[in-house]
Amino acid sequence: MRHDKGKDRELAAFLQSRRARLRPEDVGLAASGERRRVPGLRREELAALAGVSIAHYTRLEQGNARNVSAAVLDAVARALRLTEDERLYLHRRAHPEPAPPVETPALRPGLRQLLASMETVPALILDSDTTVVAWNRLGAALWADFAVVPRERRSISHLLFLNADFRRLHGDQLSRVAREAVAHLRTLAARYPGDAALAAHIARMRAESPEFDGLWNALHVRGVTHRVYRLEHPQVGAIEVHGELLPLPDDPPLRLDLFTTVPGSASQAALRRLAAVGTRPASQDC
Repeated sequence: MRHDKGKDRELAAFLQSRRARLRPEDVGLAASGERRRVPGLRREELAALAGVSIAHYTRLEQGNARNVSAAVLDAVARALRLTEDERLYLHRRAHPEPAPPVETPALRPGLRQLLASMETVPALILDSDTTVVAWNRLGAALWADFAVVPRERRSISHLLFLNADFRRLHGDQLSRVAREAVAHLRTLAARYPGDAALAAHIARMRAESPEFDGLWNALHVRGVTHRVYRLEHPQVGAIEVHGELLPLPDDPPLRLDLFTTVPGSASQAALRRLAAVGTRPASQDC
């Protein structure tokens, strides 16, 4: 979200939060013993570490990234000790690329055939706002009966924060998974600044779920591509699956989400049992 004067409030909040988490001793500065009014480094300390003027850094931290070069952004990222995901987020917020509105392409027959062919691998196709737009039979058996969930409630966010069955599936891992999901949405929002549907989805989730809103305000940033889920499945019990979220270059912004288990593991045996007993249908034509 941006002010009408060109200042990016989310960029400002992000930089302030990352400065606040650094202590002087974290960056090799001697502790003076003086009590600080606010946590973290002072602006002048951060500016000195980045090698930029205090005035220059102050404008940036106020959300004014006009005329700030990529080299300066990288210097600030190093001084703040940002992760690679956070560094990319900083660049995308500071210098958003002009982009046409993002529209979900129609699902090609080849993609539907690909899903249907994966009889032993749970598979989903996600839109830019993480709405599940297609799935195979084992994907539904593992995660949810997507066919009975209205499309507007079928995003990973809705399921994680507002669907009791989906939340129970994650057991004691729910808080971690929820935090990572919101952090991933933040990277998507920066990557697709012209995606009105994604912006509306985030606004709707913030309004409907105080838990989501709190995590959004925490400003976590992490692109989630590969991850591990330890599930408590109602049909087969404990199962650990490894997820790989893959881009579909010819069908942006769709992503293919695949889930596997370690060969020879109890989880592989559980997934095989699920494939045998699962009755939830695949999405249409899969």
